[in-house]
Amino acid sequence: MVTPKKFLSCRVTAILILLMSLSSHAASPTVTVGGRQVDLPDDTPEEHREMIEAIGIYDDPELAAYINRIGQELVANSSMPDTPFSFTVLDSPDINAFALPGGYIYINRGLLAYLETEAELAGVIAHEIGHITERHHSRRKTQSTTSTILATTAYILTGSGDIYDAARMVGAEVISGFGRDMELEADAAGAEFMHKSGYEADALLSVIGVLKDQEMYRRVQAKSSGKPTGTYHGLYASHPRNDLRLQTVIKTANSLDLDNQPEDPELPGAFRSQVEGLVFGASAQAQAEPNRFYHNKLDFSFRYPEGWTVQQGSRSIVATSADGTEKVTLSLSKVDPAVTPSDFLTSQASGELSNQAELDQFGLEGSTAIASGSGISKRLAVIDHRYRFLFTGEAPDLATADARLMTIIESFRPLVAREKVKGESRTLRYVQVPRGATMNSLSSSARIPDAEDQLRLINGYYPSGEPRIGDWIKTIQ
Repeated sequence: MVTPKKFLSCRVTAILILLMSLSSHAASPTVTVGGRQVDLPDDTPEEHREMIEAIGIYDDPELAAYINRIGQELVANSSMPDTPFSFTVLDSPDINAFALPGGYIYINRGLLAYLETEAELAGVIAHEIGHITERHHSRRKTQSTTSTILATTAYILTGSGDIYDAARMVGAEVISGFGRDMELEADAAGAEFMHKSGYEADALLSVIGVLKDQEMYRRVQAKSSGKPTGTYHGLYASHPRNDLRLQTVIKTANSLDLDNQPEDPELPGAFRSQVEGLVFGASAQAQAEPNRFYHNKLDFSFRYPEGWTVQQGSRSIVATSADGTEKVTLSLSKVDPAVTPSDFLTSQASGELSNQAELDQFGLEGSTAIASGSGISKRLAVIDHRYRFLFTGEAPDLATADARLMTIIESFRPLVAREKVKGESRTLRYVQVPRGATMNSLSSSARIPDAEDQLRLINGYYPSGEPRIGDWIKTIQ
């Protein structure tokens, strides 16, 4: 994972204030998943909503239900069986999982590709439940999680960073605040919850092996490229590969004397069937919202009122109401640094300007005003984003329509990374190893960088080793 960047400038601080203001007045908590609007309960905490709005939920209801079933079973056998927990799969390729206060646990889809069994997945989830049951968020001495989420959202919306870097930042910030002793407490609690649920707690050691292989790979890549040594900063980063303290807590959990020791809850083939078809790497899904226009080349987006349409021409973009009486025309010109947006707006206006106000939204600066002349009033706005965008809003009754026109102007922002991703997604597929096959030959069709190493990492054969004939292994297609 990348180290969190120093992005809390004065501008981002202003964005934070805006975001917190918007959050506190949000009337209907909704998020977009795969282009669908999904309603959240009215009492959804803001940090959870900000998280999934910024990063996105991985759109696989069956996988979500599978992970929720495992998580709820572990919760039922935890020290807080009556506490509500939620489990969310984030659409991030980063290899990580983390928990936020209030029982909110997140698993990045990127982590699932590197696990081999349901027990390993249960180990990851149980560890995160342990952070909640041991009240680590309230005990640690770092900045508040809410501020971290809002700061990360600002980081995304200002266009200053990649969405996946932002996902890493949140996970890293949450994890870095715990320290080795708290991590071991979460291990001990998680191992106990696993044992009581029928899972082998030794699977925690397997997960550490998977992630340490990832760290080794990053070090090798960094060395070969001449860059500083790469280090994995995610889940279990503080654990040595041969962690004797962890082995002790696992042994203690496995020796618990239970009156009715449950059987292994994993159904044969269940984990494999859920991982089959999982997106690997960047997702090609744009997660576009309804009633929002996206322009990939110019890197901007805006929301338009219900029932309106947007047409893109060679010289302008025009958003028009259903009856055709109201419209906003968007054109652009080069930015002259010597001319402020406010001065540019004045120079372009025809008639007298009134109600002029500065705009500062999503890291972008601009100006807006009403221009009146010859008995006609128009809503004008200028926003700088690589180019200088000029908005002209027209309506028979401007006073009545102005709020709708401002919807487009005030929602104008840069695209976030998950909206820009294009192309074909890579997916995981299981195959049986044929006679004579090697990891090298099996990776030849993957068409990704370092294909053989990636295949080894997702199958537990890094840095060397070969599968046996007939073994099921994951491939990338």
